[in-house]
Amino acid sequence: MAGQSEKTSTPAVTESLDSAASLGAQTQSTTKPVRIWAVIGGAILIFQLYVWIRWLTGPHLKRVPQGPSDPPTLMKAVLITWTAVIIVGLPVGVYYFIVRPWRRERRITLDGMLLVSCGLLFFQDPLLNYFNTWSTYNTWMWNLGSWTQDVPGWQSFGEPGHMMAEPLLMNAPGYSYGVLLCTILGCWIMRRAKARWPRISNAGLIGVLVVWSFFFDLVIEGLFLMPMGLFTYPGAIRSVSINAGHYYQWPVYEGLMWGGVQAGLCALRYFTDDRGRTFVERGLERVRGGFARQQFTRFLAIFAACSAFFFVFYNVPVQWFALHADPWPKDLQKRSYFMMGICGEGTGRLCPDPALPVPGKGSATIGPDGKVVPPKGKELPTIVPFDRSR
Repeated sequence: MAGQSEKTSTPAVTESLDSAASLGAQTQSTTKPVRIWAVIGGAILIFQLYVWIRWLTGPHLKRVPQGPSDPPTLMKAVLITWTAVIIVGLPVGVYYFIVRPWRRERRITLDGMLLVSCGLLFFQDPLLNYFNTWSTYNTWMWNLGSWTQDVPGWQSFGEPGHMMAEPLLMNAPGYSYGVLLCTILGCWIMRRAKARWPRISNAGLIGVLVVWSFFFDLVIEGLFLMPMGLFTYPGAIRSVSINAGHYYQWPVYEGLMWGGVQAGLCALRYFTDDRGRTFVERGLERVRGGFARQQFTRFLAIFAACSAFFFVFYNVPVQWFALHADPWPKDLQKRSYFMMGICGEGTGRLCPDPALPVPGKGSATIGPDGKVVPPKGKELPTIVPFDRSR
């Protein structure tokens, strides 16, 4: 009886599954997630190109000098060596992740797409200082300022020669294959965790990755890149920072924020379907217009996801920390090559401090003597007395 019941119910079950699959296919064909993500990616790319063009053709394309302080010889040696390694590694990365797969398969693999997408994430690097200067770079390294002042609505201080300075030779290639290598390593960690705990959920895997990324960032940034003098977090909240009070103080929430970004990138690469496609590539086979159009659509979708991870998990929450920054350490303020000409000696500007209001772009500031300094070409407002005629 049981076997007979199974036989009679099989056609009904099969018909039901076919109907559900048909409905799912219709829904997927109408939404085409890949196109939605590609539109978002295209808009982000156009915006980045717009800002970069304004920067390259405007007055802010100017080197920010190191000032009177000179970095220690060891710091210079490490920065030169590290930059050289990063530069040499770029063509190797391009060949390994793009050229070689193209010659073998006549297509760009997911890692090739991620290489370019991560490289374009470099645009978002200085956006952590959008409302207030929270991080600085070593201006002894070659720079041409940055594009921050050309970002619409930018609030923190900056002018040609006195602004956020991006070390182009290190950061541009570092974001491309450097972030990709970290992502590949993270995926290896996820595979190891899955082998160790076969029944672990996807959420559990992502949790493992966040913890791994936190400690990885602590070692790479907090114990290597920062002590060697690449960049600083002067506005870090000291009560939750390692090496607090030094120029290389590392806030623990930096590891959590970047851990979120890295978890997103690794999840994008790790959780793919049987054809090796990510969740943003669903519906790619229904994109018409030939191979080139399909691949460009695919790239824009992947780029949109990478950009979203960086923006949502890092650049949005970091604004709160920037607006609630602690006083800048004296160990940092005495080193002009970390100050970027934004504040401190010789600028007439006090560095960000909880005792001071957060100045907006073009607003008045508090001078070293405690007096209010109006912006250039403007006068401070006056109090209008009440009308007492009635």
